[in-house]
Amino acid sequence: VDIIMKVVILSLLVASAAGFSAAPGASRASSSLSMSAALIVQNKGGGHGELGFQLAKTLAGNDKITSITILQDDACKDTTEPFMSYASDIPNVKVVKASLGDDGMTADAIKELLGSDASFDYIWDNASKGATGAGKAVIDCAKDWNCKLLTYVSSAGCYLPDGTFPMPETTPVKDSAGQVQYENYATEQGLPFCAFRPQYIYGPKSNKNDYIDWYFDRIVRDLPLPIPGDGTQKVSLTNSEDVASIFSSVLNDEAAAKEQRIFNCGTDQLVSYSEVAELCAEVAGKKANIHYYDADKFGKAKFPFRLTDFYVAPDLAKSKLGWTGAKTSLKEDLVWYYEGYKARGGATKAMDFDKDNEIVG
Repeated sequence: VDIIMKVVILSLLVASAAGFSAAPGASRASSSLSMSAALIVQNKGGGHGELGFQLAKTLAGNDKITSITILQDDACKDTTEPFMSYASDIPNVKVVKASLGDDGMTADAIKELLGSDASFDYIWDNASKGATGAGKAVIDCAKDWNCKLLTYVSSAGCYLPDGTFPMPETTPVKDSAGQVQYENYATEQGLPFCAFRPQYIYGPKSNKNDYIDWYFDRIVRDLPLPIPGDGTQKVSLTNSEDVASIFSSVLNDEAAAKEQRIFNCGTDQLVSYSEVAELCAEVAGKKANIHYYDADKFGKAKFPFRLTDFYVAPDLAKSKLGWTGAKTSLKEDLVWYYEGYKARGGATKAMDFDKDNEIVG
């Protein structure tokens, strides 16, 4: 009996040890029950400012991820969105501040901030603009941690269009672009790595609203909308929630993500410049007074998009990563966007339309 009791007790102790979970971000021994810690490196704001927040929300519902840490650029304004919503909307996410804009940032400095015992399996870098400073440090950390996958938020702005639209991932790039240099350095380090190249982004907690605001600024004041060319140029305007779902799709097939390496990132619901005007006017209960102008004569002026077609499609993310497409639509989103625009004082703020007047005549 004593022998049987000892065997039972020993079995219980082994089972208890196997079920023990380490603290979030802590070093983990390799086992089928090991934690999968995610690190999101987040910039201070701007066009990509909401992506880390939305990605954290998305990853929180993924069974593959058991802890999430945001390494947040300390230059962010905590009193603005999305940063002011971290505590209320993603309370289980650990947030660590760092001077990511410091060119002297090193891997050792990041490790010290995150904790000497911290290690991460999956990293999404939504802050670095090149392979120097914090950018290089994040890549070096990923290598030291032997991470399963480093995912970089690059930019479609690095493309040099060659006339093919939507622009495929094989479109020539500016070799001098910091994002391209980051992609190259990560690849040279032999890391399991992939990058997404997003375009124009909007979202419910964005702190950059220039693109769509340009339309409403004129529509609510019953002013003409000076649009270059004939307005048929296509644009990819993507909700940040859909962007986050594309980023997280790498977890569907990590091998495919590493093999493809570069993915375009954007909605599969393209619209033209004129269609954006009509959609915004409809939600504001106004008529869109579009004035098409000669771009060769006046250039870009204050128009928020390129003069010509400049858009991508998420075909590879769909076929290789199993992304199921955008869950939102610009037409539906413009309802809440317009309410937010008015709440921000967009309809009453002082504005300069001198360039518009010059174009319209």
